[in-house]
Amino acid sequence: MALKIRLARGGAKKAPYYRVVVADARCPRDGRFIEKVGTYNPLLPSDHDQRITLNEERIKHWLSVGAQPTDRLVRVFAAKGLIALPARPEQTKQPKPKAKAQQRAKDAAERAAAAAAEAGE
Repeated sequence: MALKIRLARGGAKKAPYYRVVVADARCPRDGRFIEKVGTYNPLLPSDHDQRITLNEERIKHWLSVGAQPTDRLVRVFAAKGLIALPARPEQTKQPKPKAKAQQRAKDAAERAAAAAAEAGE
């Protein structure tokens, strides 16, 4: 059974409230879960102490058993010091300029080379 630690939405329309739950990955988002390990209220200010409440002891237990947190909860757990934030690889591939821009750059390089050759003589 693949376990996930994820957010289950509750609350009313335009007033979200989330429970942090441990659930089987095959169950629906708001469906059956194994254990509730915290809450998240996005309507509270970010510095409010009740915005995110976590049962850290139980979260550590479920992580040790092999439960995988979702991407959003990885960042929350890293901010609380429960896990290390995984390193993001640097972007090494840069976008290439369009054909016209490449042609302009080539023409400018040729003109610069011609000007340098002319100045060298």
